[in-house]
Amino acid sequence: MKNRFTSRIETTTLTPKKRLTLFTAFFLSLAMMLPSIASAAYYNTYTTVATLNNANSGYSAQGFAVGSTYTYSAKVNNDNTKAVIYRTNMSNGTTSLMTNGDNGTTYATYLGHANDLMLSTINGELYMFVITMNAGSMSLVKLKYVSNTYYKVGNYTIKYNGVDKAMSGVKITSKDANNINFLFKSGRTFFRGTLPLTANSGTINVTNSFNIDIVNALVNGSTIPNITSYVFQGFGYHNNTIYVPMTYKNVSIVLVYRNIPTASGTITSDSNLSFRITSAAYPDLFEIEGVGIAHGDKLWFNTNRRTAPGDTLHDGVHYFNDYSAL
Repeated sequence: MKNRFTSRIETTTLTPKKRLTLFTAFFLSLAMMLPSIASAAYYNTYTTVATLNNANSGYSAQGFAVGSTYTYSAKVNNDNTKAVIYRTNMSNGTTSLMTNGDNGTTYATYLGHANDLMLSTINGELYMFVITMNAGSMSLVKLKYVSNTYYKVGNYTIKYNGVDKAMSGVKITSKDANNINFLFKSGRTFFRGTLPLTANSGTINVTNSFNIDIVNALVNGSTIPNITSYVFQGFGYHNNTIYVPMTYKNVSIVLVYRNIPTASGTITSDSNLSFRITSAAYPDLFEIEGVGIAHGDKLWFNTNRRTAPGDTLHDGVHYFNDYSAL
């Protein structure tokens, strides 16, 4: 039996064509078993739709939100005593400074750092929630807006384990006839909280939901050695996925985390999708402040951009080229 098997092997002759065919099949099989870092989607170019002015000494871009037609960008002055909101048409870039309908000015004194924005339609009316980065009764502010004018209609205290908690990001994950379900962020930690649908005041008691792993996050197939030096901003939420922008000097990245409704513990980013802008045009600072999906499923964002210290002329509204959200 052994001799017959050996003889069979020895008498089998491979022609060059057969050798090539078998090698190709083996190579393809091996490639299918190995992770394909090279095929990961990577986006590193962008289009500027509008630049943002510096009304009321608001030199620093902060919170960002996207609607069906417009983006909304907050800017604040140096001591966070005045905040302004710009509305930008995504189709043509037309940008206007929104009016505070309560006093006729073009700024608000109660929005703090205005670090993140969230839009919501409630009973047919349009609202904007603003995270202030303050603890206490003004942690979260609710604005009602009509066209280019907004009115303050509510404010809330955020508490974690019974203690006032300042947050840096906010998004709405769902709502029903009775409640709005929020996702808040502080650093790498995300919290969940619920508010009655039409409440204009009260306390939002949040629970710790999950943390994000940034140290092992891949951008264009590689980890970032100084990732812990990057600064967090607001975040985007779309289709059960969060988009988390981070900045170090003139480099901004966006990390993507999936399956947020069921997330717990520490979650890892999507290794097959990454975004990064390393800006030679703005070497002093290229800082993505907020992101959102809208208008053809593009990934939109606002920025602080500086060619040199003291430059205040280049903050803007943009989107990543070629990307379309799932």
